[in-house]
Amino acid sequence: MTITTYADALAFLYHFVDYSTARSYRYSPEVLDLGRVRELLALCGNPQESFCSVHVAGTKGKGSVSALIASSLRKAGYRTGLYTSPHLQRFTERIVINGEEISQPALIALVNEIRPWVESVGGLTVYEIMTALAFLHFKQEKVDCAVIEVGLGGRLDATNVITPAVSVITSLSYDHMHLLGDSLSDIAYEKGGIIKPGVPVVIAPQQHEAEHVLEKLAAERYSPLIRVGKDWHYAPGSHNLEGQVVLLWSSSEQDLMNDYVDSAGDEEWAPGRYPIPLLGYHQVINTAVAYAALQELIKQGMTISDDAIRAGFQAVSWEGRFQILSRDPLLVIDCAHNRDSALKLRITLDDYFPAQPVTLIFGASADKDIEGMMAELVPRISRIIVTQASHPRAARPEDVARIARRYGLRTEQITPVGEALEAALEKAAPGAIILATGSIFVVGEVLSQWKQMNGLAGEGM
Repeated sequence: MTITTYADALAFLYHFVDYSTARSYRYSPEVLDLGRVRELLALCGNPQESFCSVHVAGTKGKGSVSALIASSLRKAGYRTGLYTSPHLQRFTERIVINGEEISQPALIALVNEIRPWVESVGGLTVYEIMTALAFLHFKQEKVDCAVIEVGLGGRLDATNVITPAVSVITSLSYDHMHLLGDSLSDIAYEKGGIIKPGVPVVIAPQQHEAEHVLEKLAAERYSPLIRVGKDWHYAPGSHNLEGQVVLLWSSSEQDLMNDYVDSAGDEEWAPGRYPIPLLGYHQVINTAVAYAALQELIKQGMTISDDAIRAGFQAVSWEGRFQILSRDPLLVIDCAHNRDSALKLRITLDDYFPAQPVTLIFGASADKDIEGMMAELVPRISRIIVTQASHPRAARPEDVARIARRYGLRTEQITPVGEALEAALEKAAPGAIILATGSIFVVGEVLSQWKQMNGLAGEGM
């Protein structure tokens, strides 16, 4: 029977195995078999071979880096696909061409087209099917290049069937340890699984343990290694609540940069200045990583002017990343979901809103380091509203509240997320900040509720 509605298309997809909702499973070739997705893609005509691609893995920043690269490619005149996961509000956010989400009718048509092949392969997961859908859509819409974000890990991720023009590995930290390993070297090995023989790989600044593994993998695969912080340098410029300026220069320009600094900016030469709307020092690093990846594409013959990069960076949109939804009261959302990202969030709070009290709306997945996130955020929190997203992996509010109380925080439990937001807004004190974080699912529900309260678009599945 032909699927005719968007709801039925989603229902079809979600009746397959969905590891994103499982509290535990084995991250192994026996469970995540790339052979299945390869077989499905072969039936689809191997659409992933019809366009240039950039493959982006990492623990934090991979979404921002992907969005920055895609925005610049679009400004350079390339028809550009962007595949990311998970979504904040709507499933269709995951598959984008030139800034436009896939339409519901297009998704329904793709599901009907791919359905017989899916049923013939058997054993496929939701994510494997979604990945094939994205690749097929990009082929049919004749994209020139697609930026493909890894879902989880890298080595066994369904996206790891492409041979990209350049691979990118963003900042690595502890997350999904029960799947990827308890050490940074284990995590780096899994993320570094996207490094392909002879394909250049750009890496963000890493802790030594992770960097050593990535260097070894690149050497074994004869992949040129481009290290941000060593081959490309960066520094923050001016910043405010509207955005910031990133300074970028190559290692060969370091002497010029030294002279520029010594002259207090009076030298004729100056580093490249790139405004971005994304806030926080970590986004300075992400911008440098995206820039380095774009330079590798230029080396391979793509025409991407500096003006296009600048325009792309300035126009990038990536919701849920230290996003200020309101100035009065101050309402901020951020998708921090591990200890390292919580630390970066606290640093950004200190930078933009020093000494202002924070009411935290917090919910997290049960498999996350809730204790670690709480430890990083506590120095800035005056009170916490514990909530629970509508997701099978969400931690119970009473368990999160128990941890919060150990830190001496004024704690209350309010579910669902929308009611937690309304309670925080009702009790907001002048000058206080309301911050929603802990998981992408909580942030997505806060964003949807805020848009609904203010008559904005954005609700949906």
